[in-house]
Amino acid sequence: MKNLMIGSLAFALAAGVSAAPATAQVTEYEDYEYSDSVTELTTVRVEPGQWDRYLEGLNQTWVAANEIAKELGHIEDYGIYANMAPAEGVFHMMLVITFPGENMQPSRARYDEFMQAWGEANMDSSNETVVTLYNEIREIQGTYLLREIEMTQ
Repeated sequence: MKNLMIGSLAFALAAGVSAAPATAQVTEYEDYEYSDSVTELTTVRVEPGQWDRYLEGLNQTWVAANEIAKELGHIEDYGIYANMAPAEGVFHMMLVITFPGENMQPSRARYDEFMQAWGEANMDSSNETVVTLYNEIREIQGTYLLREIEMTQ
């Protein structure tokens, strides 16, 4: 029996080694490259019973601000995604914004352009909503900056 187990283990290891490449066969910029755009993904856990209230607030603040940023060309797109199978303690929602790669650096000109379109009153109202509502009904679990890897054929 011991010899059978050792033989089976040796076969499994040999099969695994032969299935795996000896060295990496892909090369950056030949077989794959990174997209120009960058996606910001924020994961959010929402308190029970507060889903609609949070979405209503997001529509008035986050969505409205992103619509202006999109119209100005500061972002490519944005979206709100629901986690359809949340486990205990994990995020319920993802907030996603896709930026053109060149817009990842800070820019006073883009900030001024956005603030002229968005306005101080909207900024103050949004900040108040974050402090008085969002901080009570949601928890930001993480924010990630992602660049898609595009495989070439």
